Amino acid sequence: MDDERERRLRFDAGAAWLDLVATVGFAHTPTPLERLTDLDRLREWLAGENLLPAADLIDADLDLVRSLRQALRGLAEAAVGSASPPKEALDQLNEVLAGDVPVAVRVNRSGALTVSRPATVREALARVARQAVEQLTSPVATTLRTCADHDCSMVFIDPNGRRRWCSADTCGVRNRVRAHRERQRSM
Repeated sequence: MDDERERRLRFDAGAAWLDLVATVGFAHTPTPLERLTDLDRLREWLAGENLLPAADLIDADLDLVRSLRQALRGLAEAAVGSASPPKEALDQLNEVLAGDVPVAVRVNRSGALTVSRPATVREALARVARQAVEQLTSPVATTLRTCADHDCSMVFIDPNGRRRWCSADTCGVRNRVRAHRERQRSM
C-alpha cells in the first residue's frame, strides 16, 4: 500500500458530503485510516470543497466534523443497501441542518457567480448536510455505490452505473494486482 496515496484527501466521490465520508479510509477494517488528523488537515479539506469559513478553526470543530461524517456514513450506507437510515444519524443530520443559513449569490470580479463564504465551520457543515439531504431524497440516491474493494468501501456517485471501484488508480489497480498474484500462485 502506498501510504502517501492512501493518506491524501479524496475529492472524487461526486459530492462534498461523500468526500467528507471518505476522510476515513478503510472504515470497516480493524485499522481505519483517519485523514482529518488535525485542524490543518480539516482546513485543507474545507478549502478543497470551497467551504473554508471566515472564522478560525478550533478543536471543537474537528469533533463536530467527525460526528457529522459518521452520521453521513450511516445514511450513505443505508441508501446503498436500501436499508432504513439509522435514527442517530438522522438526529445528528437534523441538528447540523438547524444551523443552516441561506447563501448569498454574487458576481465576482471575473463575472462568475459565487456564493458567500461560510462564517463558521457549523455553517459550512450545514451546507454539506443540505447537499446530503438533497441527494439522499432525490434520484441521485439510486446512483450511490460502494467500492468493490472489500477493504475500501468508499461510497461514491455513479451516474452511469458502470463504476466498480472508487478510483481505477487506487482500488482498481490494487485489485488487479491481487488478481494477478492469485493467478500466478495457482499456476
